[in-house]
Parts: sequence; C-alpha cells; structure tokens
Amino acid sequence: MTVQRKIPKIVLDTNIFLVSLSRKSPYHWVFKNFIQGKFQLCVSNEILSEYAEIIERHMGREVADATLQVLFETPYLIKTVIYFKWGILDDPDDNKFSDCGFAVNADYLVTHDKGFGKLKEWKFPRLAVIDAKQFSELLEG
Repeated sequence: MTVQRKIPKIVLDTNIFLVSLSRKSPYHWVFKNFIQGKFQLCVSNEILSEYAEIIERHMGREVADATLQVLFETPYLIKTVIYFKWGILDDPDDNKFSDCGFAVNADYLVTHDKGFGKLKEWKFPRLAVIDAKQFSELLEG
C-alpha cells in the first residue's frame, strides 16, 4: 500500500517570495520547490498585488509579469477571496498574509518578519509561523 504524502499549503510573506525568484539566491529552492509541486502557495488578490509591486520595484516590470504568469499557470497555486479580516497583527500590511492563511486553513506562514510572532500566541484560528530554515527542514522531512 502506498501512502501519499500531504502537500502542505503555505502562505509566503513577500520577503521570502521576492528573494526566492533569482537563481543566484540562496533561497531559490523555495520557488523551485513550488514549481515542482512540493507545496501549494496560497494567495489572495492583495498578496498578488503586493508581490507584483515589490518584484517590479526590485527586478523590473518584465520579471513581475513573467512571475505572475508562472504562478497562474501552475496547478499548485491556491487563490482565495478574503471574506473576513481578522486584523490581528500590529502592521496592517501584514494582516493580508494571516487572513489568507486563515481563509484557506494553511499549514504554515513562512516569513522572516518578526511582526508575525504575535500569531504564535493566537489560540484560534491557528496558523503556524515558521522561517525559511524551518520550512526547508519541513520539506526535506
């Protein structure tokens, strides 16, 4: 009998997503694992807009457009509509990531931003916050 491994649902903060795009980046494994279907990337319109804006600012319009095209063409993208905004985090710009995680019942929110630490104290709904190193260990496990 073959046991199928559950593919984790992940919300990626922009700080991780941006640095994962370049093949020269030590974090490129994140984007590569997404394309290979090792996890499902959960996004909302707000998250996609932020991704596009930040990528364009740092890497140019062509890279932003190409990246979004790749996202939409992969079957590992979960796009959701946020119907309820929890407003838990101190930085209002960060709430879009936790709200998305709650909406899709994501397994993890991956970030290097310490502002998400407040979610570790949050009892319900639960959303595990991990950094890239922990995420790498999870994918290898």
